[in-house]
Amino acid sequence: MTGQGPKSDLHRYLRQARAALLWKLDGLSEYDVRRPLTATGTNLLGLVKHVASTEAGYFGEVFGRPFDHPLPWLDDDAEPNADMWATADESREEIIGLYHRSWAHADATIDALALDATGQVPWWPEDRREVTLHQILVHMIAETNRHGGHADIVRELVDGAAGLREDNDNMAPGDQAWWEDYRNRLERSAKQADQG
Repeated sequence: MTGQGPKSDLHRYLRQARAALLWKLDGLSEYDVRRPLTATGTNLLGLVKHVASTEAGYFGEVFGRPFDHPLPWLDDDAEPNADMWATADESREEIIGLYHRSWAHADATIDALALDATGQVPWWPEDRREVTLHQILVHMIAETNRHGGHADIVRELVDGAAGLREDNDNMAPGDQAWWEDYRNRLERSAKQADQG
């Protein structure tokens, strides 16, 4: 299904990636959306906070349309990785609300500018700082989907839930026994290849 042109198509892909990422929080406890499940601390609510902050910057400051909500975790004196987790004082509703505000701000920028509108990314190397809205849309689709993939794995580690979106899990049909057999076959194949 095509939209009204390239900008509409890109915007649709960004919206789908946003919704898929946010859906990974559904039905989980406060602990489960915050708990670090990798050696580097990757957690679901932190991924949402990071992507919300990133989107606010790329569709805000880059195009001279600053985001009107303070993001102290991005300040120069902020703790490293402060945008990758939510403190106990930052509620899930606050982080989700931030993401929705960054969506609205980004959507206004996308609607207001042509794909060839230029901006400056001050945190990129000087020789790559000048960008177009088209480049930033592609960048944010990639960024959001990259972190959506992280969220897929983290959510599966939390409670076994897997899938692309609420309305389309995009998974092979199979019950728990089928998936267990499938995983066991992969494990046997990996061991055989290692011995081989």
